[in-house]
Amino acid sequence: MNNNLELSRKLRKNQTPQEQKLWNILRNNNFHNLKFKRQYPIGNYIVDFICIEKRIIVEIDGGQHNEPQNIINDNIRTQYFESRKFKVIRFWNNDIDNNLDGVYSELEKFCGF
Repeated sequence: MNNNLELSRKLRKNQTPQEQKLWNILRNNNFHNLKFKRQYPIGNYIVDFICIEKRIIVEIDGGQHNEPQNIINDNIRTQYFESRKFKVIRFWNNDIDNNLDGVYSELEKFCGF
């Protein structure tokens, strides 16, 4: 079995609290009737959430993503997705924890609602 497929299954079983909070909003077509999937493999990457229909990827970043090398890696990752015609939006863990309504509003704008 593909290693990314195995890893994505493992990640789905071990979501962070922030991923769980956002998944509760996105799951079962709850968000504007859009179908989101979680921990979805694309190439050598696994995205946190994806809506294939709208070609939207949602990533949730912890503090480690603010380190210089991780900023570079995230930019390369985003460019990879964008080269495949996906739009990427990122939220910080503390945004999910402290401003979930604001995250919801930003996601609506990003998705064109």
